[in-house]
Amino acid sequence: MENNDIIKTGTTTLGLVCKDGIVLAADKRAISGYMIASKSTEKIHQISDNIAVTMAGTASDAQLLVKISKAELQLKILRTGQDVSVKEAANLVSRLVYDNIRKFSAIPGISHFILAGKDSTGFALYDIFPDGTIEQCDDYISSGSGSVMVFGVLETLYKKGITTDEGIKLAVKCLNAAIQRDAASGSGFDVITITSEGIKKVLEKDISPIIQG
Repeated sequence: MENNDIIKTGTTTLGLVCKDGIVLAADKRAISGYMIASKSTEKIHQISDNIAVTMAGTASDAQLLVKISKAELQLKILRTGQDVSVKEAANLVSRLVYDNIRKFSAIPGISHFILAGKDSTGFALYDIFPDGTIEQCDDYISSGSGSVMVFGVLETLYKKGITTDEGIKLAVKCLNAAIQRDAASGSGFDVITITSEGIKKVLEKDISPIIQG
């Protein structure tokens, strides 16, 4: 299998810290070389009651690491009887990414995650780089091929102390900017919020063009 045949998520994902929670958003396109392999890829996944991740990179690796992370967190809760902190979850995912990228493979196991959640200390947002590096973010972060456009919007429009409602609108503007200019992003998007009420999908949109014959 050539590298151009490997299905990758494209992609544009982002996370925003708000005063009453966190907003995560992602497009829905998956690519294989120059072909759109899927127009309905789920790139935001809930891995515990109050923690979710966005994924970018090689789809198979990213999906597997999400499944392993979810299982490990569930096992820890069963063994200890205690909820997992956002920091613990971020450290787990970063360790899995670190191990994955360093395994010999004919297919590059590249994956990039944005992890966010709520625990007893409040809300937290983490950037987990493809090499396993982990960094907590106090404002915003974006990953994927469309992140260049997203950062341009965020640098201009993001303000500390925004509400989740404002964050949702800003996330849509960011995704729109990426979809307009990045060929690997598009087909639709999902937006979720993490608040004191839990994790909720607040917006899902299909923007695939339909050509009438």
